[in-house]
Amino acid sequence: MVQFFRELFDYNLECNQKLAQMIVSLQEQLPEKVIGLYSHILDAHQIWNNRIHAREKTFGVWQIHDTTDFINLDLKNYRHSLSILESSDLTQVINYKNSTGRHFNSSIRDIIFHVINHSTYHRAQIAIEFRQNNLDPLMTDYIMMKR
Repeated sequence: MVQFFRELFDYNLECNQKLAQMIVSLQEQLPEKVIGLYSHILDAHQIWNNRIHAREKTFGVWQIHDTTDFINLDLKNYRHSLSILESSDLTQVINYKNSTGRHFNSSIRDIIFHVINHSTYHRAQIAIEFRQNNLDPLMTDYIMMKR
């Protein structure tokens, strides 16, 4: 299971890194919503990592980042996730509070799957924004990476 999640995080990293490069190169042509959505991908990933294994001050849920920081923040999230995969019992249930202060319990396995799924969801929203601005979106289908 760890190897499968590692592959998913590799996929997530590849997509996010390419998308970050596109955003930086096309920034003048993109609506602010794209910056907000990509920042949110980074924020949520870092927040979930910190819920499992706190390392640093947690980002805000919709904290906006400078596009020049996108690549490094994504790499930092990726490395933290791999560290969690290598050092955790994925069936372990952790207790955490969400952004509104409600308490929940989830397995590490479910949380790390959520991180991947959440990123995919918001990359799709970014793809729509690209299309609405007459730009070709990045192809980020998982199966295309596996081919």
